[in-house]
Amino acid sequence: MAKRFEDGPGPSQRQLRVGELLRRRLAEVLARGEVHDPELDRHTITVGEVRATPDLRIATAYVLPLGGNDAEGALQALAHAAPELRRAVSKGLNLKYAPELRFRLDDTFDKLDAARRIFGEDRVRRDAEG
Repeated sequence: MAKRFEDGPGPSQRQLRVGELLRRRLAEVLARGEVHDPELDRHTITVGEVRATPDLRIATAYVLPLGGNDAEGALQALAHAAPELRRAVSKGLNLKYAPELRFRLDDTFDKLDAARRIFGEDRVRRDAEG
């Protein structure tokens, strides 16, 4: 799986901890419909991961709409609702700054499917077995 960071050391424990807190809170906000946006309400969105920058001022959420349907529409709805999502997510979190939220499609499942297909090929299976 490809790293989602530029070359260099990986994220700090603090970045990982804050990213997970943000992921849980963002998923909760989306599931409860705490942000009232008709365009956003049309989508059921899964938040797979949130990565925070070292200064914790920007958080990139890797998301996937349920079933992968209308992914671009879901991203546009999230981007449009980002300021309100930022406010809703930061409530209840004890952070010095509410991070700016950015959204990207989570391609983890696509990569897993591709790997399964490769490992399912007879030629690859024979090589792996013996």
